[in-house]
Amino acid sequence: MVVCYLLLILFGWINIYASSYEVESANIFSLSQRSGMQMLWMGISMVAIALILFVINPRIYFSLTWWFYLFVVLLLVAVLVVGKEVNGSKSWIALGGFRFQPSEFSKITTSLALASIIGRYNFKITHLPDLVKVLVTLLIPAGLIILEPDAGTMMVYCGFVFMLYREGLTGWIISFAFLIVLLFVITLKFTPGSAILVLLAIYGIMKGILSKQTFSHILTYGAIITALAFIPKILQLEFLAKLNAIGPHYFILLFTVPVIVGSIVRNRKSNRKIRLKYLVLTFICSVIFIFSVQIIFNKVLKEHHRDRIENLLGITQDLKGAGYNVHQSKIAIGSGGLTGKGYLQGTQTKFKFVPEQSTDFIFCTIGEEWGFVGSIVLLTLFLTLILRIISNAEKHTDRSIRVYGYCVACCLFMHVFINIAMTIGLFPVVGIPLPFISYGGTSFLSFTTLLFIFIRLDLERWK
Repeated sequence: MVVCYLLLILFGWINIYASSYEVESANIFSLSQRSGMQMLWMGISMVAIALILFVINPRIYFSLTWWFYLFVVLLLVAVLVVGKEVNGSKSWIALGGFRFQPSEFSKITTSLALASIIGRYNFKITHLPDLVKVLVTLLIPAGLIILEPDAGTMMVYCGFVFMLYREGLTGWIISFAFLIVLLFVITLKFTPGSAILVLLAIYGIMKGILSKQTFSHILTYGAIITALAFIPKILQLEFLAKLNAIGPHYFILLFTVPVIVGSIVRNRKSNRKIRLKYLVLTFICSVIFIFSVQIIFNKVLKEHHRDRIENLLGITQDLKGAGYNVHQSKIAIGSGGLTGKGYLQGTQTKFKFVPEQSTDFIFCTIGEEWGFVGSIVLLTLFLTLILRIISNAEKHTDRSIRVYGYCVACCLFMHVFINIAMTIGLFPVVGIPLPFISYGGTSFLSFTTLLFIFIRLDLERWK
């Protein structure tokens, strides 16, 4: 873990220098350059690591967890009142010439708080009061962060669901979350009717798996979906013009309901009826969500969020506006080819085509100058680090340390996944750094602290 950390921060440091490199500029150690400031933060982080590993008693993390949690929550509240707005997000607190993001440190305190709750002897995730405690602990900082608004950090909080799944949370919740994202995309890109048909297809497949008659269910539901898919065409006939004005998706839903009701009636005596209830409940909630997508998209999301999502899905194309960053990012990464153009030789990087290239879009520099090979090496380091954290967490008999380890792994995974997916055009643009690689003192120090607290706790197992 320490070796992966050192390799990542060194690789990040030299790429921060490359992202702002100019022939006549100062050297990599100059404090007037971002690379020099990052070196300073690396030095501060080394001091923090020494304190965590050799000075601070590890028991303090759980004995004072709630004081840490409360302090950061108060900082998140303070951000909303006196925070400094940067790039449309009021997430910074400025103290003279120094500024920091409390949301970055909230990941540490929330992870410790969750470990403290779930690590108790009699905790059960399936017990409603225990689940409520976990949700409240998560929703307080996440809610304050979304008010800033900082959509990127809020999405990182969604990653904690993987830790909850490891601790016994039903897989239906994770499956439902992925289903909601899928239906949201299909509804926006195509029509609500298309989303209902996809939902019916998933329902048929899942029902077939539960009844162990997958093939027959695929054939049956395939025929039904094929027939329902012709409804929009049929409603375009001249004598049905008035019905078409109502909306084809309502008629698709009208004919879908008997199919669902029929499946419930046929399985009312089945020993799998409890699972079928979950399936039907998921279907009903999903239909409600499909008809709410346009309201959420137009009334809840900000204008710049809508523009970025529409560009991502290809609904609109604005290469000089909302789609500019991603378009230039893909050009930079694609131009790197297999082995890259060479260190400090990136033309897209050198001529500043991609904004925020030393922070949120630093992967562009890596893709252009180090190519596919360098990108895979970087991802391998991250994968090795995350898998090592999970492996060591699983070896602990202390549930609190195991939960904290999974929280660390979830935070790192979500940051890496969202940041890289964003830069290659597979995810909307949100302000989220690449751990240990992107320029930024607050994020660098918070990720270092998050990781080395786990390493220190893991040392207790060796002792």
